Amino acid sequence: MIPAGKKRVLFVCIGNSCRSQMAEGFARTYGGDVMIPASAGLAPAAIVAPDTLRAMDEKNIDLRDHFPKGLRHLGRADFDLVVNMTGFFLPQEFKWRVVDWEVADPVSMEYTRHCEIRDAIEQLVMKLILELRGAPRTQFRGQGSGRLEL
Repeated sequence: MIPAGKKRVLFVCIGNSCRSQMAEGFARTYGGDVMIPASAGLAPAAIVAPDTLRAMDEKNIDLRDHFPKGLRHLGRADFDLVVNMTGFFLPQEFKWRVVDWEVADPVSMEYTRHCEIRDAIEQLVMKLILELRGAPRTQFRGQGSGRLEL
């Protein structure tokens, strides 16, 4: 059972190796009071990218117990919001509210760029957390963007 007031949020990217793992890590660390986060990938990788683990370590967030998951791994879980970072449209069977975040995939980029993307994801997650906490409305950029209403 979901505690009252908490929203189930799913972060989706391609391999669930970088972007969605970082977003889930930030959401668990900073927003556990308002959300229950999860992450998945359209085509899950074999491991969480080593640069992702290293970059998140710099923020004191340990992702070593995380692993890439596909959408099927989620079973019949319901979500209040799906944050799409894939750059693609999600499968039609998604019944939930989707917000698109335009975030480059750092999987094959140099480490400094990986960290820049990590920092951008951290800012987006913090905006989402503030929105869920009822702070002044924040605009999200990207396709299907706008004020988040849950």
